[in-house]
Amino acid sequence: MHAVDPARTDSRYREHEPVALRFRAARAGDAEACAPLIFASGVREFGFFLGEPADACIEFLAFAFASKLGRFSYRRHRVAVTEDDQPVAVLALHDGRHTWLDDPHVALMLMLFFGQRRTVRMLLRGLVLESELPAPKSSQTLVAHCATHERLRGTGVFSTLFAEAMRAGELINSQTPAARNGRLRRQLVLDVLVSNKRAYALYRRLGFVELPRRAPVSARLPCDLESVRMEWVGKE
Repeated sequence: MHAVDPARTDSRYREHEPVALRFRAARAGDAEACAPLIFASGVREFGFFLGEPADACIEFLAFAFASKLGRFSYRRHRVAVTEDDQPVAVLALHDGRHTWLDDPHVALMLMLFFGQRRTVRMLLRGLVLESELPAPKSSQTLVAHCATHERLRGTGVFSTLFAEAMRAGELINSQTPAARNGRLRRQLVLDVLVSNKRAYALYRRLGFVELPRRAPVSARLPCDLESVRMEWVGKE
């Protein structure tokens, strides 16, 4: 998922104004800054899954981000930060070998935050959404929650964050276009809405290619949530 709608912003970041950035693993204390970005990475997806107003979705994401476990945990995320250490871009990395407890943990987080009645409905919608955005296989790492502060979109911030993650060894050690030393090749994948042409073009520039669709779109899924899965093969 990539940011297509505005995240919460302030006037510190002016359009086209250069911003000095550095890159690091996310921290629990980044929850307030990262939650609106994560929400912006999939406004329609979160709206369908949670069925709550934007403010409530963002509050939940901040709550779950501060957890040490799960797909929304700070431990799964990397951020680009300004000189005053404020996150302005984010991405998550989900290694399929370590995601088997993600669904139970999300259910727990939802229960704690929203209560039992609303959680049941959310989980049922989540099953529909997962038919379109499946969890990574054990041989895959899924890149998700890709978003940039709205004032910095189109300036190359996310591309640099992605490249930094590759250089830091977060991805490149296990994600290669071809098998090495006889080991099973791991895939680096992500999902993008069919309607999000801008994000699709960005991922193509980063070296992702579209994978064949394996199943038809669920009749229970809103048509604007149709997505494609892409695999990183490296730049030519």
